[in-house]
Amino acid sequence: MNIVLWILQGILGAGFIYSGWMKAFQQEKARTAWPWVGDVPKPLASGIGMLEWAGVLGVILPLATGIAPVLTPIAALGLAVTVLLGAAFHVFRKEYKEIGINIAFLVLAIIVVVGRW
Repeated sequence: MNIVLWILQGILGAGFIYSGWMKAFQQEKARTAWPWVGDVPKPLASGIGMLEWAGVLGVILPLATGIAPVLTPIAALGLAVTVLLGAAFHVFRKEYKEIGINIAFLVLAIIVVVGRW
């Protein structure tokens, strides 16, 4: 089970590193990939990206280093809340096709939360 959880944490981390980087540092590319980025204030999109990066650090580093490993499921819970809010945002905007990836990452995050708690 530990190996499966590490794989899921890696997938979760890779997805959020990519999306966080785009939102925080490459907003022109992010606007092309995700039209909503152009509809929100730039600091909001950047802030979401930075929070996603912080979540990735929290999902990987505490357990990997053995320093405060209880932070790993807490960080995964934070990422779950982030994608849940993102899904709600897409529903509000009637962007139903965008919700699938939110649900996939929500499931991954919840599995990590439960498995690591």
